[in-house]
Amino acid sequence: MELKIFFSPLDDELFSDISGHNTFYHSIRVNHESMPAFNGADIAILGLPGDQDKEKSNNIDWEAANEIRKKLYHLKKGSGTYRIIDLGNLNPGISLDETYLRIKEVCEMLIENNVLPILIGGSHDMDIGQFRAYEEMKKLVSFLNVDALLDMEDRAGIPDNTNHIHNILLHEPNFLFNYSHLGYQSYLIDPAHISLLEKLYFEAYRLGHLREHIKEMEPIIRDADMMSFDIGAIKSIDAPGVNNPRPFGLTGEEACQICWYAGLNEKLSSVGFYEYKPRLDDLDRKTASVIATMIWYFVEGFYNRKSELNFKTNDYLKYVVSMPADPEAIVFYKSKLSEKWWLEVPYPDQNKYERNCIVPCNYKDYELATQGQVPDRWLNTFTKLY
Repeated sequence: MELKIFFSPLDDELFSDISGHNTFYHSIRVNHESMPAFNGADIAILGLPGDQDKEKSNNIDWEAANEIRKKLYHLKKGSGTYRIIDLGNLNPGISLDETYLRIKEVCEMLIENNVLPILIGGSHDMDIGQFRAYEEMKKLVSFLNVDALLDMEDRAGIPDNTNHIHNILLHEPNFLFNYSHLGYQSYLIDPAHISLLEKLYFEAYRLGHLREHIKEMEPIIRDADMMSFDIGAIKSIDAPGVNNPRPFGLTGEEACQICWYAGLNEKLSSVGFYEYKPRLDDLDRKTASVIATMIWYFVEGFYNRKSELNFKTNDYLKYVVSMPADPEAIVFYKSKLSEKWWLEVPYPDQNKYERNCIVPCNYKDYELATQGQVPDRWLNTFTKLY
């Protein structure tokens, strides 16, 4: 597939005023005069179109993606040797479903070639295309979503960005192994939707819990294959440029912390930042600055990955905890490099579920096991495997 047929190149105005060779822009390759090759790249940035209802001919809305770029390109380069490309802005299809399909095909090709796509702009339902990119990869996927709402409405005539999670949960063929939701605000959601997620042994953490225990969110983020981030999850004082800005939400710093954890996650192979509305932003484009900084922290985390998913090496300490009842024992692994923890859930068909049998956890889970209690992470994973 020739990627350049899907993308429009970037305008000079996005980088014409950038000086200094230590900027983010001067450390990457962009689709300006020619499409950069993705072979050998680590990360590819993709701008997504905005409102699909607009006329397509000369009125394609890429403003959100471009405003984020203006802020991102001016930031200083972080650590590591950047191998990052910006493919430009994705041309929408003639329908919303065709746009989903284009996102799917582009992301699928990139992921299969070990290139991590960062999707910027567009409405939150664009993560349907991001999710479907994993459909042909013959593996079960863990989905991480950050949003103040659950987006699980099931009524006719509602906007696509309010029911995309409902559509993903019902997608066939079913290759979704785990779904984790961070930052929902209880007074905005239907309790029945939380009950449904619990019945499916999925995880949902309200905003207050996340803020009080943000370090405990790290194992949840570390388990994800993909992350979808609705900028509306950030409080309005930090991110006013969204529909229905809310006075309560994540701070910009907390959003960057989540992105740092996500960047460090070696399993994670795609990320999307959605629902930015430049027309609602302030004159300084504060929201675009927050998103750009989130991306910067994600990239920084990516280039600080430790290559620590081979649990048969000497880089791990193995702990076998005897239990008073079933299971007879629980096996834990602790990385000597990062001091992170994992637990193992045995399953006969290791080839099919190998990626899902060893689950990120923390020291508290190990402490629970030493006290004779089975950690919830072990129970939930066991239930889904069997």
